[in-house]
This record gives sequence, structure tokens and C-alpha cells, in this order.
Amino acid sequence: MKKRQLENLLKEFHQEAYHWSRQCCSFDEDLAKDVLQQVYLKILEGKAIYKEKSQIKTWLFSVIRFTALEWKKKVKNTYSLEAEFDVAETEQEIDTASHEELIEKLTERQREVLLLVFYHNLTLEKAAEIMEISIGSVRTHYDRGKRNLKALILKKTLHENNR
Repeated sequence: MKKRQLENLLKEFHQEAYHWSRQCCSFDEDLAKDVLQQVYLKILEGKAIYKEKSQIKTWLFSVIRFTALEWKKKVKNTYSLEAEFDVAETEQEIDTASHEELIEKLTERQREVLLLVFYHNLTLEKAAEIMEISIGSVRTHYDRGKRNLKALILKKTLHENNR
């Protein structure tokens, strides 16, 4: 595929790619941006090559996932020097944060499958391809993830109602 075609495809899928990168980076926006930039460099420099064995979106999500895993290993042993500031949060930001916290409580595989299927509208087959695991494994993680997320939501709701 020519460089110009790749650039156009990256622009077309940028929004979805950013959201997947953010999800792969445990909702850390700065890390997600770094990962996505690294992915784009890998693709444009020819280090990640689309061999047309799958859909372009599936391939792109796979590259993002593996790059995020590489970065998380690197960043694991570093510590931020930034000071924490009190910032007023809107109700929607608080609600989104609480949903993200619940999703983060799932196992990594359950979280990835649910995000790929529900948030990115991919099939279980495409999720299996991206995650490089069998369709049976994806189905298992999908079912367990839904069950566990439902239990977490119910637990949270009961806790909030008992306040």
C-alpha cells in the first residue's frame, strides 16, 4: 500500500484509533497519545506492514494493542513528578470516570473483548483476530466480562442507594 493511501486511512480511522489506544492504556490520555504517535510512525516508516490478511481497522487495532503493551512495560517502572491539582469535575466527567473504574476492575482480556465489541462495534471474530486468541477464548472472556461488569454495576448501585 502506498504511503499516501496509508495516510488517508490513518486520518479516516484516527478517532476510533485514539479511543482504542486510550482504552489499551488504561484510559491514560497522555500515554494513549504517545502510543498512537508511535503506531503512526511504525506504519509510515514501514515497520508495521498491512498484508491485507484482515480488514485495515482490525490490523490497525492490533498494532495499537501491541504497541500499548510495549509502552506499558516501559512505563511500569517510572513515576510521575507532576503535582496533583484539585480541578472541579462536571457530573458527566465523574460519571465517565466511574464507568472507566468499573471496566478497569475486569481482567485485561475481559476488558479488551468488551471494549472491542461494544465500543468499537467489532464482531467476536474480529476481536479474536486483534487479540490473537481463539474465538472460543473470546466468547468465554466476553460472557464472563458481561457477567462480571453487571455484578460490579449492581454492587455500585446498591452501595450508592444505601448511602
